[in-house]
Amino acid sequence: MKSYEIRAMSLDEVRSELRDALEGISNLKFQLATKQLSDALRVRYARRNVARLKTILREHESGVRKLSASGPQREEDRQEARG
Repeated sequence: MKSYEIRAMSLDEVRSELRDALEGISNLKFQLATKQLSDALRVRYARRNVARLKTILREHESGVRKLSASGPQREEDRQEARG
């Protein structure tokens, strides 16, 4: 998930996504340990996604950059935010 997609979410959605991502890492690690996971890079990508979610939550809490109050924005607003 890209950072601009996360920033377009509401605070509750980001927290829910973080919870799901942490559960996903647990499942991936279990699959890796039992040799059921064919692509070990998925664990790395999942960890990076968790780090991205935590960073954006921390930015919101410290007031550096606020999350969207109402959830997803319009497509034009996202294009402006990206530059």
